[in-house]
Amino acid sequence: MSPRRRSRLLLTAALLGALLGTPPAAAAAASPAASPGVPLRVATYNIHAGAGTDNVFDLDRQTSELRSLHADVIGLQEADRHWGPRSEWRDLAGELAERLGMYVYFAPIYSLDPAEPGGPRAEFGVAVLSRYRIVSAENHEITRLSTQDPDPSPAPAPGFGEAVVRVKGRPVHVYVTHLDYRPDPAVRVAQVADTRRIMAEDRGPKILLGDFNAEPGAPELAPLWEELTDADPGAPTFPALDPVKRIDYVAVSKGAAQVRRAWVPESVASDHRAVVADLVLRGR
Repeated sequence: MSPRRRSRLLLTAALLGALLGTPPAAAAAASPAASPGVPLRVATYNIHAGAGTDNVFDLDRQTSELRSLHADVIGLQEADRHWGPRSEWRDLAGELAERLGMYVYFAPIYSLDPAEPGGPRAEFGVAVLSRYRIVSAENHEITRLSTQDPDPSPAPAPGFGEAVVRVKGRPVHVYVTHLDYRPDPAVRVAQVADTRRIMAEDRGPKILLGDFNAEPGAPELAPLWEELTDADPGAPTFPALDPVKRIDYVAVSKGAAQVRRAWVPESVASDHRAVVADLVLRGR
């Protein structure tokens, strides 16, 4: 075949392709496939400074319960670090992370002078444990009514922890909190407003873990559900032996993740039960 005839045939084929449309196989190859969702198991657990339902300190028992969750990310509340004899002056979040083979970020609510000069500071707060690397972290201030001040008044104080973890290449903002326990919701109202303001500064998937000290229908929590989805496990979490109310939460930013299932495992290792949720992070 002459070069001129071959050129005419190629030109005719190209014109026919344009008129008839791109073949389905070629179209599929041309358009990038949607990114699959990424599974992520998360949990929240108030560890009661290491004490179980019998009020006995036993970190081995808590390690066993946490390991059984098979969670990728865990938010802890009531974590002592060199706080006092009730937890044997130990770093609970650090020890749990080491035993579970996880990264850790601890955000103290209280950081007091050491009992002895040159010793570690006595701290109490919240923590994030993660199987995925923590790429950045920050201890935010929210409104608190101190339990260490004999005459407290609401004021900004630390203890709202944020850790950015990289999950299969995707940055995920994980926040862990412990809201005020008093019957009067006034401080929790302020804390919810602070929480929303801080979380609004970030983009991408966001997960809020914590002990909110209020049930899902509490009016002071209602603003949270405007941006977050409550991973409702359908079971109460407190008190652990015979729970009657749910005050512990996994919540995710709307549109960023699908909640596949959530549940509350039984517990004797703390006065709270954990909440565990299987999420699927949506594609990019």
